[in-house]
Amino acid sequence: MKAGALKETWPGETRVAVVPGVVPALAKAGIEVAIESGAGDAAGFPDAQYAEKGAAVVGRDQVLAEATLLFSVRSFSGGHDADATSRLGPRHVVIGFLDPLQRPEGARVLAARGLTSFALELVPRISRAQSMDALSSTATMVGYKAVLLAADTLPRMMPMMMTAAGTVAPARVFVIGAGVAGLQAIATARRLGAVVEAYDVRPAVKEQIHSLGAKFVELPLETAAAEDKGGYARAQDESFLRRQRELLAKVVADSDVVISAAAVPGKKAPVLVTVEMLRGMRPGSVVVDLAAEQGGNCEASEAGKDVVRHGVKVLAPLSLATTIPHHASQLYAKNVANFVVNMVKKGEIQLDADDEIVRDTMLSRGGEIVHPRVREALGLAPLPVPQLS
Repeated sequence: MKAGALKETWPGETRVAVVPGVVPALAKAGIEVAIESGAGDAAGFPDAQYAEKGAAVVGRDQVLAEATLLFSVRSFSGGHDADATSRLGPRHVVIGFLDPLQRPEGARVLAARGLTSFALELVPRISRAQSMDALSSTATMVGYKAVLLAADTLPRMMPMMMTAAGTVAPARVFVIGAGVAGLQAIATARRLGAVVEAYDVRPAVKEQIHSLGAKFVELPLETAAAEDKGGYARAQDESFLRRQRELLAKVVADSDVVISAAAVPGKKAPVLVTVEMLRGMRPGSVVVDLAAEQGGNCEASEAGKDVVRHGVKVLAPLSLATTIPHHASQLYAKNVANFVVNMVKKGEIQLDADDEIVRDTMLSRGGEIVHPRVREALGLAPLPVPQLS
């Protein structure tokens, strides 16, 4: 088998789907790697490093012509790379972030080529799949960088300092949403010396928040059905969200930094911080909205922009992981390699219908969109039988 990775075409994407360090592991599984020249430059992986590890460094056309497996970060997301997709067919397998729940129409583009595709956003949250969980790897980077972004923007220091000129009080950081990104934000803010509080609609994360040295903000709300079987938050109705915002308002007002990371897969992000709530914050305070690409947790957010409302700086960055491309690529490439090796049996890709990881991540095969949630999102009828063989 030959696998290929192209230079990313998604706007602003600096990561690469294969790093030199995973080439030997893929080779051991019987997979030769071809990488487009320059694909790793932005992430700090020059062509020479790939060649040293045994990868073929070639042009884009050669990768597309010879590789059966195509690894990407976001090039094929939502059907984005029309040029590459138009040159693929039934013999190809595409693996990467394909954004099937936010941009399901992209699945039609892939299915129309007859290729098999796997969306890494759909990796199930089970123990056996932890080493393949690219969403969690990415969220770790995002949570870390969000705090650094806030610290750089905030007109005060994070830690308490006792000096001859007096004592500087620590910054107060409030994290909304304690998934992987939120938990990493808590840990990073604590390392910088901030006093941290955190809230999540899922009561089960209370212990994790406490373990990182933050205070869990408890609200008198009914949250028994707040978590789905995959561990993600469920969407709540507007009356619940209205009450939630009312209760969060005081905590937001007392915070110097609010980092929001509350998202529901396949749904618009809930608005948790209103413009009126910003009015109650101290001038110079900072909000970092990590859900900007899903519509935003802050009512004032403008995706990809920094704005000021009532003296509060609202940052709505997109794809923060691209600002740490070296380590983000390193973790992502390892996730991809583990995912692929899981499907290799006797030197060939085997699509095992009994493997939950294979079944849950497959997006298209044989000219059909095969993932039930994506079919539902597109208004397609359920398939009568599993499309694996």
